[in-house]
Amino acid sequence: MVDNSLKPLLVVEDNPGLQKQLKWAFEGYQVHLASDRATALEQFKECHPGVITLDLGLPPNPANATEGLAVLQEILHIAPHTKVIVVTGNDDRQNALRAISLGAYDFYQKPIDPDVLALIVDRASNLYELEAENRRLVAEQSRSPLDGIVGASEQMLRACRMVERVAPSEVTTLILGESGTGKELVARALHRLSHRKDGPFVAINCAAIPENLLESELFGYEKGAFTSAIKQTPGKLEYASGGTFFLDEIGDMPMPLQAKMLRFLQERVIERLGGHKEIPVDVRVICATHDDLGESMKAGRFREDLYYRVSEIVIQIPALRERTGDVVLLAKTFLDKYARENGRSYRGFTPAALEWIDAYGWPGNVRELENRVKRAVVLADGGQITAEDLGFEAADSPLSLDLRAAREAAERMVIQKALVTQNYNMSQTAEVLGISRPSLYNLMNKLSMEVAGK
Repeated sequence: MVDNSLKPLLVVEDNPGLQKQLKWAFEGYQVHLASDRATALEQFKECHPGVITLDLGLPPNPANATEGLAVLQEILHIAPHTKVIVVTGNDDRQNALRAISLGAYDFYQKPIDPDVLALIVDRASNLYELEAENRRLVAEQSRSPLDGIVGASEQMLRACRMVERVAPSEVTTLILGESGTGKELVARALHRLSHRKDGPFVAINCAAIPENLLESELFGYEKGAFTSAIKQTPGKLEYASGGTFFLDEIGDMPMPLQAKMLRFLQERVIERLGGHKEIPVDVRVICATHDDLGESMKAGRFREDLYYRVSEIVIQIPALRERTGDVVLLAKTFLDKYARENGRSYRGFTPAALEWIDAYGWPGNVRELENRVKRAVVLADGGQITAEDLGFEAADSPLSLDLRAAREAAERMVIQKALVTQNYNMSQTAEVLGISRPSLYNLMNKLSMEVAGK
């Protein structure tokens, strides 16, 4: 009879004497026994243990580790979080190390001391339970109002705190960030945390709709307003009434349409194309863009009055390269998500893959990272995701250990940034950098940088 108050533990051992010894050696566990590969897999699927002790020498050929290693790989393929403690003979350290490389948690060499093995099992069980609790908390977090926004960096936490403060208000909010940083996720979080959460969330991307169709998409049209207008059609703003309207890539909105949007934001009424009736719309507006609207205003591509109307509150979403420590966390989150969706099991990333993930600049931000991991999950054929699976060359280390090269790269970056901010005025650049003008010229020459005016 199985005692459900005890944690399941699977002991895979073909020696009957050791089986009897180990069956009662683990306090707090319901011990299940198996003596070969088939029985081990059958018992595993039946009792779902978090910890397994596995003798590598199993029949039909107990003299080598072939069967034991096969059991290890099959179990970790089914449940990669399982803690497998391999048990080996004194002269079989090589196979024990091989088992560790395949994903085993630990190994223990015979002769067996049940007390010592019990301590190893307890440690493995505690770790298994901690990891399971962590996965549960992450799953709960993914169902929170900030659904999909994953990050532990101070840069991202600041943005999340801003979202939580701004969400209950009615102010028009402008979300700024590079393409792929998750601006729509932030807009949806603002909606879910507001009193409008039960109303509609309607999104439109100004860059994705041809200029001649954008106005009718936003404001709707009356029957006969143009050749193909065969019936009255409300616009997206009307559909969003009572909820939130998200205007993505507002920097791409045509100038003539900007004037009409400004009037709507001021008066909260619209007129459909071909109509003359003013229709009030109760909606909160959130805008987003990857453009520098300041530069767009200077270039005459964006109305200054519209900018001040849409930017009552500005939320800046940091680029992935600026989010210290978040890239590996996001990569692991995406790996768990897409492995689950595709029915695959992986034991995380190889060290080389993690090195690349952490060092790469991610110009496409979170979207690029997600796409690479998703592709790797589909195409990878090993137990772990490799650098090659992610599209990197594992043979080429992403990290430079050349201190001089690293220092020169940092100096070059700082000087270039100072030059840009000072409009390439050498005297002002030198002053900002805290060095003399001749020193700046010498440093730029040493770094093979083009010197203004030469």
